[in-house]
Amino acid sequence: MVVPLMNLHIKSLGASHTVAGIIGSLYGVMQLFSSTFVGCWSDIVGRQYSLLACILLSALGYFLLGTSTTVLLFAISRVPVGVFKHTLSISKALLSDLVSERDRPLVMGRFNAASSVGFILGPVVGGYLAELESGFYQTSFICASIFLLNGALVWMLPWNEENTGNREHHQDRGTNSFAAKANNDLHFKSAANRAVTNNNVFQSPWIQVATVLKKIKEIACSNLWDIFLVRFLMSVAILLYYSNFTLALEERFGVKPLFSGYLTSYSSALGVLAGCLLGPITRLYQHNTYRVLLHSSTFTCMLILLYASALNIWMVILSSTFLAFSTTIGRTCIIDLELTIGGNEASGTLLGVGQSVTSVGRIIAPLLSGIAQEFSPCGPPSLAVGLALVAILIMNANKQKYCSHGNVKLKNQ
Repeated sequence: MVVPLMNLHIKSLGASHTVAGIIGSLYGVMQLFSSTFVGCWSDIVGRQYSLLACILLSALGYFLLGTSTTVLLFAISRVPVGVFKHTLSISKALLSDLVSERDRPLVMGRFNAASSVGFILGPVVGGYLAELESGFYQTSFICASIFLLNGALVWMLPWNEENTGNREHHQDRGTNSFAAKANNDLHFKSAANRAVTNNNVFQSPWIQVATVLKKIKEIACSNLWDIFLVRFLMSVAILLYYSNFTLALEERFGVKPLFSGYLTSYSSALGVLAGCLLGPITRLYQHNTYRVLLHSSTFTCMLILLYASALNIWMVILSSTFLAFSTTIGRTCIIDLELTIGGNEASGTLLGVGQSVTSVGRIIAPLLSGIAQEFSPCGPPSLAVGLALVAILIMNANKQKYCSHGNVKLKNQ
């Protein structure tokens, strides 16, 4: 709701284009470095406490934004939001805790679909409110109120002590005595983990920071570098596709920016549908996330190539239609693969690192797009094709590792 209005508001406060750009960049840098720490922190103190803290501090940031009458106050209001607005990542980690590995892609797909609906409706509501007198301030206060409402819901939710450990029990109930013993061990382990989590909430902040740094070091020294590299390359490729989309369509086919906006909204709506179809797709692939990711990434690469070489606007519409499906599916599958190989014990840390990797892509993509566009309007998507091909080659080179984890995953189910 607020994001499309922020540049207009800060300029109305007297800020130059340079100052507005610096504040926007600082927000991105804060998101980049804080996502890993906040995700890891949620592994230590628990999802409820971390999610509630992030929601309340984000609400504070939007409340301050609604009272900002100077550039300095505007910049200060972006600090709590930049550091703690990671509610989506923590929510995904919570879902990963609550559902089985078999159902995780389906649930994540539906969660992404619901999030996409918010991104579609938010700018429309914000644009309408902006037409009113003091519209920006009203929009900011409404955002703060929505966060407070979400905080109340999180506080009121029945955080059943057995929720995070029961998913295996319900799947394997009534099989044999060995399975029953495994379930009892699982309950014992879950209870122990909950006790540790409850103690960690009241630990010294310095101890919590030390634990966070230790967990991040473990992730950094793990064998997950190739997965994060694939995520980085595919993120940059997709960002390059969208980076000069409106300008390129105007230069290549003479279409107006309004048509480009409609096409982008059309793709976003299809992305919501793709999230809902992820369940049948994973069942078709027998829950082999690696194969789904490999095929969706290959399809994405081919569609970006089709767009880069399009001879008319209908080829662009065709590529945009199917690209909405392939990118949504790929984004969900790469998260599932991270959690499958990295383990649910550090799901918050893994999702935080993945979000940081994507943030680095958002910083680098505009620079690469500007350089590539100096040569041709088709330069950014052509570069995107090359990066996607590298990601596909990395996945093929590590096929054995991904498949071995997939086989273990299937055996456990």
